[in-house]
Amino acid sequence: MAPTLEDAKSKAQDTMSSVQSKASELKSSIPTSRDELPSTDELKEKAERGAKKAGSGLRSLAAGGVGGVFAVVVGHPFDLVKVRLQTAEKGIYSGALDVVRKTIAKDGARGLYAGVSAPLVGVTPMFAVSFWGYDMGKKLVEATTTVPVKNNTPQYSIGQVSAAGAFSAVPMTLITAPFERVKVLLQIQGQKQLAPGEKPKYAGGVDVVRQLYKEGGIKSVFRGSAMTLARDSPGSAAYFATYEYIKRSMSPKDADGNATGELSLSAVLVAGASAGVAMWIPVFPVDTIKSRLQSAAGNPTIGGTIREVYGRGGIKAFFPGFGPALARAVPANAATFLGVELAHKAMNNMFG
Repeated sequence: MAPTLEDAKSKAQDTMSSVQSKASELKSSIPTSRDELPSTDELKEKAERGAKKAGSGLRSLAAGGVGGVFAVVVGHPFDLVKVRLQTAEKGIYSGALDVVRKTIAKDGARGLYAGVSAPLVGVTPMFAVSFWGYDMGKKLVEATTTVPVKNNTPQYSIGQVSAAGAFSAVPMTLITAPFERVKVLLQIQGQKQLAPGEKPKYAGGVDVVRQLYKEGGIKSVFRGSAMTLARDSPGSAAYFATYEYIKRSMSPKDADGNATGELSLSAVLVAGASAGVAMWIPVFPVDTIKSRLQSAAGNPTIGGTIREVYGRGGIKAFFPGFGPALARAVPANAATFLGVELAHKAMNNMFG
């Protein structure tokens, strides 16, 4: 049946009503007064935040590298003592000071920096990727949750900071695991008494990688990656959360109690030192397993390593070198965050 004139007229009227309704909605969405338009300051602030976000990843990468160099220079001797206590056979050392005494007697003060080449070469990408990963973690938090911005500074909750910190360990493990494998092997090599004319097994970091790859391929180079991630993910969550909490508590605030983002040197040092201690307390047993796994000959398993460590002295055997690790955490991490914050401040002064 062909449509009648009345049907066509009714359909045309419906179409016209729909068009008028859409036009009315569009008109109501357009600002009708200057008050409804964003101010110049608001537009400028939004543009500045956008520019900062765009460059924050690269700045975090650079600042993390600077912080890492600070950390190695200050903390490597403490780390050497920790690793040697974790990996030495029972009775070799009576304690941390005995490690220092025997190391200096054998190789002089420079012996305390045995194996430093690996972290120095790897420290820039390792710490750079850690702080870049933390920056990416914060962006992920912003994309999935609400983060209020006051004083042009995001006011992250401690839970949000923890989540970003845990995420930072994921990309960092790809660099940390092989470099720590090299570092551990060079550190324990220095405690072996060589026979007259005997040469050390490894000539340096590159030689360690070459021999490991020859013995077991890329899998051997990356041995301990799972335990590295198991250590660094919760450790980094505690690390960054403690740092932000203490720094925020000590740094200046506005009248409403919101962090202003201003740099307080004392807050950075105290917060960095505290962050290092907070990182080690929950994950130290995991670090012991990692060190044993990365230094053992053959093809050890995680389960076998745990049973071996426990058989050496029960729960206490998972904590050798705990004192040196905490002693190192204070100056090394204060230095790390000092380097990071000063690098950020310098870049802000240069680039805005």
